[in-house]
Amino acid sequence: MRVAVIVTSARVVDASWTTAHLIDAMTRLGHVVRLFEPTDFEVTSAGRLVARAWCIDEPQADVEALSALIKQQAAPRRYVELSNIDLLLVRVNPMPGYLLQLLLMAADQGVVCVNHPSGLARTRGKSWLASLADVPRPPTVLTASPASALTFARQLGGPVVVKPTQGSGGRGVRLVAEGDEAGLEKAVIAARTYGGQAIVQGYMPEAEAGEKRLFWVNGRLVGGYLRTRGEGEFRHNLKQGGQPASCAVEAADEALCAAISPHLLANGIAVAGLDVIGGKLVEVNTLNPGGVHWADHFSDAPPGTLATVVVRALEDIVARGEGAVRPSVGAHQPQSRSDDAS
Repeated sequence: MRVAVIVTSARVVDASWTTAHLIDAMTRLGHVVRLFEPTDFEVTSAGRLVARAWCIDEPQADVEALSALIKQQAAPRRYVELSNIDLLLVRVNPMPGYLLQLLLMAADQGVVCVNHPSGLARTRGKSWLASLADVPRPPTVLTASPASALTFARQLGGPVVVKPTQGSGGRGVRLVAEGDEAGLEKAVIAARTYGGQAIVQGYMPEAEAGEKRLFWVNGRLVGGYLRTRGEGEFRHNLKQGGQPASCAVEAADEALCAAISPHLLANGIAVAGLDVIGGKLVEVNTLNPGGVHWADHFSDAPPGTLATVVVRALEDIVARGEGAVRPSVGAHQPQSRSDDAS
């Protein structure tokens, strides 16, 4: 395959990142990779979509060497015609509006995007999960009103967690004790400063045992790991001091997978990270889901196995041209199968 991978910034790609592991697996399976950043995306005067990309044609010694190549921006660069790419893998978070528009243009011209930009537009915030009443999740409301949040908290009884609708890494997430009305109002107002409204969720006592990150690909769970809390912290995010540990994929996790999969697939989502506490889904990550490195690290399988499983699934998506992920091809047809832009 000819795979284009778009990342927020090449300079910060780390050897522990899922992006690096997927690119490593792609090159070892014989695929060529074209890596670029959002500002490398261009539309020519003729309406063609191109990108100035780093070319990674051969596997490196290991993931560390690959990530160094990417961070140092040492790979050769040339313009790539996106209509001649077999797969565009989107690994950008946060997603700027201008990039979402460009990705929609690419999808309209027949580029297979994982994940599909229209699905990203619907699922990229935490509010999407709040709308799925048939998916097991903690009691949840979406609101910009401290009064509505207070009414919900009173009815629920017990502590609540308040999150911004946008963002990642645990930023802006607060735990509010039962009866702390002033604290709840401040938490909702603070969440709104990140843009959008606030998600207010009932706190789950099972969170003390940790939070699972399950890696979901095209309708099935392929692995996962547990995130435990850092010292004095209620959040499990690794960026907030959380520590990775091994975990099993259990029957309750498979039940969650069965519940959320129809919603993800219907939106053209092929790769996602599912955050699970006590058998309930607390977040769905579709923009730039991670977890492959640690899930692979704690697995008994040889290193790189999980990333290879994910890439094989992506190969299958491209080969079968599955409708939800591959949009209908419009009038534009590529004139050449070379990935270079002329």
